[in-house]
Amino acid sequence: MKKDIRIAISGKSGCGNTTVSRIVAESLGLRFINLTFRNLAQEQGKELSEILALAAKDDAWDRELDLRQVALAREGGGCVLGSRLAIWMLHEADLKVYLTARSETRAQRIMKREGGTLAGVAAFTEERDRQDRERYLQIYGIDNDAYAFADLILDTDDLDPLEIARRIIRQLEQQAS
Repeated sequence: MKKDIRIAISGKSGCGNTTVSRIVAESLGLRFINLTFRNLAQEQGKELSEILALAAKDDAWDRELDLRQVALAREGGGCVLGSRLAIWMLHEADLKVYLTARSETRAQRIMKREGGTLAGVAAFTEERDRQDRERYLQIYGIDNDAYAFADLILDTDDLDPLEIARRIIRQLEQQAS
């Protein structure tokens, strides 16, 4: 397998995006790229909810994050770019993967990772999905619910991250042969 391969992995919060992207990158010896609003919040010393509120009013937040990620992915060598819009933004990706999961599964995963109540996390996630979709349509004309063009679409509800990563790597191997 070539070492300058670029893999783009997208999915909504709680689908396993970050975890799976990291595992695939480590397994293949590639750079892992995953900048999020959470990273920007940490850089700015703000809460995630604060950054999300700012991003809802000013698309500069999305543009900065997306431009930084794509620039990193385009630097020399291979990489795995894991982000909400990776499959739309990294046009030259050798493999575009979209991860899905039911709303309930996503909320449970997020609650396990970040705490809170299931009802609270589910409501926050549903609202964030709605806001993200509106912003992506407004800023880029991207409908993140229209991912049928992806090379591989995986339902992650009943799969662990290692199995998801194995399936992605298997897809890469099939494409290479």
